[in-house]
Amino acid sequence: MAFLWFITLPTTLLLFSFFIRDLLRIEWTVAFITLLLLSFLFQCCYTVLISKAYTYGDISLVYPIMRGTGTLFIPFFSAVFFFQEYFSVPGWLGILCIVCGVFAISGIFGSLRNKKGMIHPLALRYAFAVGVCITGYTLVDKQIVQQMSPFGLLEISNLACLMVTSWFVREKAKLWREWKINWKPILLGAVLSPGSYLLFLFAMTVAPLASIAPIREVSTVFGTLLGVFLLKEGHRSWRLVMSSVITIGIISLAVWG
Repeated sequence: MAFLWFITLPTTLLLFSFFIRDLLRIEWTVAFITLLLLSFLFQCCYTVLISKAYTYGDISLVYPIMRGTGTLFIPFFSAVFFFQEYFSVPGWLGILCIVCGVFAISGIFGSLRNKKGMIHPLALRYAFAVGVCITGYTLVDKQIVQQMSPFGLLEISNLACLMVTSWFVREKAKLWREWKINWKPILLGAVLSPGSYLLFLFAMTVAPLASIAPIREVSTVFGTLLGVFLLKEGHRSWRLVMSSVITIGIISLAVWG
């Protein structure tokens, strides 16, 4: 939690003026206030649950399940229920490739296990819950970004994360210890973590949500390649094949979706 607090704080301070500016400009309605509260609530739950998920499961298991759940739900709800976005048959097949590839990399089907050969059930439950939160705030943010700038909307995420993490890191000794140990990753995370979702919010303003949400899983491909070639993780052939499946799905969705 201390790590999250550190990487969130700089962007929160930087974007606060954009957030206030947007609040003064938007047209206040009950529906819009509800959307803001929902986004904030989903982000709070996301911050708590992701910490729980990583407590019970390795990142190589938890992260793909979280992302895969969102990749599965977002296009379906976006296309069918909320925004009536159209997909061709190759587009849906591309999404299927991405979802199957992401879940397969996680090892949920039994190819990758911990040392005892078991996956902790709480890791799966929390990872799935995080995926539901990702689906929730993504669908809500798509509607909010029509009235707020991506900078102002990102601040909602930052404020939620900062509020939750502040509760868990009230001791200054914990913060100082985290900074001493991980100051380099903190500086890198302070740039990359908010930057990734900010770019996604900008993409929301110009492209169908159902198309761009699955394409975000290119991060899983890069993460897998780093794990295989840099960290020398096991099951290299399996991970590389599934990364290829995800890549094929992304290309199919981008070209024919």
